[in-house]
Amino acid sequence: MSNPESANAGTIKIDAGILDRMIEVRRHLHRNPELSNHEANTQRYLRQMLAGQGIADIRDVAGFGLAVDIVGTGKPSNRKLAIRADIDALPIEEESGVDYASINPGVMHACGHDAHASMAFAVAAHLHRSRDEFGGTVRLIFQPAEEDEPSGGRRVVEEGLLDDIDAAICVHVDPYTQSGKIAVSPGPYTLACDTFDALVTGEAAHAAKPYEGIDAIAVACSMVSELQKIVSREIDPYDPLVISVTGINGGSAYNVIAGKVALKGTIRSGSDATRERAWRRVRAILEGIAASHGASVQLDIHKGEPGVVNDVEMTELIVASARTCVGADNVLNTAGWTIADDFGYYSEKRPSVYFRLGIRNEDVGSVFPLHHSRFRVDEAALKVGAATLVSAATTFLSMPRDNPD
Repeated sequence: MSNPESANAGTIKIDAGILDRMIEVRRHLHRNPELSNHEANTQRYLRQMLAGQGIADIRDVAGFGLAVDIVGTGKPSNRKLAIRADIDALPIEEESGVDYASINPGVMHACGHDAHASMAFAVAAHLHRSRDEFGGTVRLIFQPAEEDEPSGGRRVVEEGLLDDIDAAICVHVDPYTQSGKIAVSPGPYTLACDTFDALVTGEAAHAAKPYEGIDAIAVACSMVSELQKIVSREIDPYDPLVISVTGINGGSAYNVIAGKVALKGTIRSGSDATRERAWRRVRAILEGIAASHGASVQLDIHKGEPGVVNDVEMTELIVASARTCVGADNVLNTAGWTIADDFGYYSEKRPSVYFRLGIRNEDVGSVFPLHHSRFRVDEAALKVGAATLVSAATTFLSMPRDNPD
């Protein structure tokens, strides 16, 4: 890739009407959230809004997702760039207090995917209107099921949507970074994510005579405690690993010692070696504790998405584009975070970059973390994210391939 600083020129100006419609899209999606692999109404609405901008050839992908290619006519170019925007919500009861809060009980856009989809809408609308000013193709992928399995990101790759793509970009809102700032850095940027389910089997007994049984709850509690020591006592602090038990379920009566307890949790890791080691140690610890109590355990570990790795040159592209849009002082070299994102499947397939858009603004109550029931987005920041995506896309398409076919 050529130097993106030299290729980028001028500040991106997105029409005010498009920006207004972007907020309209975001609020509609926020009010009508849908869970992973159930985004039928979201898909239908986004199709309608894109078509309303004169965009044709909108196709269904990855179940309840959409993809649309915006083809520039301004100059010859065979470069293709993908921009991913996730669209699913979370099983959280909303308590944000905004006027456009979720009307679907127990479902909320608490991770900003409504903001991601609306920014992608604005990018598509702007590029469609200005397609005579650039060459090449931008593929907007409105991806379902980022939050749950079966993963929409995996399906995007399996369906070949990246086969003819040169590189990929995505943005994620960041409530820990001041609103309107862009955060990015090269290298590993999110962690791989696996999940596990364990069924602990002891032996039921009368609660007044626990010695006549094997208390599965007590065994499970020992397991939870010991699992924490993998991270705190076995792993280098500079080697990312998070193991969290996120569910425990067992027991049915006040006077009965539980004979079975179910545990579930997640393993987040920053390298393949640590990932494999964590799998081994979780299994060894659970089986060892069960045996020591005379119980047994059935453990199932489910391999999830890989970590996102930011390509160096694609990161430089975002830095240059963001500086053009918001100035160098508002572009931060910020390390990755411990969340997972199935954009990792994209970065395995093609040179990619995942960057963060700051939305933290105390004045509008945008201070709560991701996946919080009171999570809010500072909508004023969305125009920065959209402009950065447009600038990065048009700059990328204008640069010649280092090794043309």
